[in-house]
Amino acid sequence: MNFSVSSFDDLSARIAAVRDEHRERFPGGADGRQPVHTVYVPADRFSRSTPADFGAEALRLLNTHTPGAGSFGAAFGLDPELAGPVRERVAAKLAREPIEDVRIDFEDGYGVRPDDEEDAHIAQVVEAVAAAYQVKGLPHYWGVRVKSFADGGHDRAMRTLDGFLTALRDRLGRLPGGFTITFPKVVAAEHVGLFVEYLDRLETALGLPSGILRFEVQVETTEAIFDPDGRVALPAIAAAAGGRLTAAHFGVFDYTAALGLPPEEQRLDHPACDFARHVMQVAFAGTGVRLSDGSSNVIPRNDGPDEVNATWQTHAAQVAHSLRHGFYQGWDLHPAHLPSRYAAVYAFHLTGADEVIGRVRAWHDQAAAGGVLDEPATIRALTDRLRRAVDCGALDESVLPAS
Repeated sequence: MNFSVSSFDDLSARIAAVRDEHRERFPGGADGRQPVHTVYVPADRFSRSTPADFGAEALRLLNTHTPGAGSFGAAFGLDPELAGPVRERVAAKLAREPIEDVRIDFEDGYGVRPDDEEDAHIAQVVEAVAAAYQVKGLPHYWGVRVKSFADGGHDRAMRTLDGFLTALRDRLGRLPGGFTITFPKVVAAEHVGLFVEYLDRLETALGLPSGILRFEVQVETTEAIFDPDGRVALPAIAAAAGGRLTAAHFGVFDYTAALGLPPEEQRLDHPACDFARHVMQVAFAGTGVRLSDGSSNVIPRNDGPDEVNATWQTHAAQVAHSLRHGFYQGWDLHPAHLPSRYAAVYAFHLTGADEVIGRVRAWHDQAAAGGVLDEPATIRALTDRLRRAVDCGALDESVLPAS
């Protein structure tokens, strides 16, 4: 050695400082369970039984149009050996927990209405949420979507959230866990910062703990991808959220319309959407901000087998596209989306599951699995995949390697 250890102490200290700053900005993946979907329900249609009603209708469609493993496999293009286990798990999921995350919508799905009408629907939603909470009928995650700050709806957005949370506090005396606010159509980080200021004031006024009101942004404008100076806009949006940001959800229809795509090309699996999703992945990797894809707008016009199966095929294909691109959550808008959502998700997780388990076990045993020497990063990804499969009900907890 040419140097004594003390001669580069200053370099070690600076290296550690850079490392610590990096860890603060990129703490790693989010803790806890990520839902496989968010179901959006217009506020005027939400009731205490909405989650159960969605599940019952989805299960009816499943049993009517795919009564057995053969018809189920044909509907979703599954290998016969996989069709039976997937169908069994999908049916159980629809009966037990059909909706993992619900968003009560006061934005596009609800529309612009007179103040007294929206205020009345706030009161109606509060009663529905309180009643569902008291009988353990709320999904694991739930929340509201308010209007955008970008198009003149800011006053109504703040009034709605204030009215909802104030009435819910008075009704229940607390805010049920799993609550998230959806902040749509972000065009500027400054709007996110102003929303955070509003949440700070609202928490103080309601006597809520500081920082308890957390939110997700919707990436559905071109300005949310690149700012006016040509820089990727998402890091500034996340910074403006001040630690309150839980997720970023892609909005396919506003985004593709902003690009000038014709209506028939405004679809989740369009290459333009792939580009936006990849920018989101790079911008938020390692930050703890979760990612969600958008929705399919195809729904059955009636109960006929042609209509239902066409919806299922389109929706399942788009869900599978999202999964292949590393987006493990998406939006659902209709009960018919639930069978195809879970069919695609469960098929994704169960396909090759034994191989995944074997590779993880082999790595921990310091042995190659099937001629593959996996890197630690790959093992983390495989372990995360198994964890997601267990969380959503595709696999049983007992299959996970002990480590």
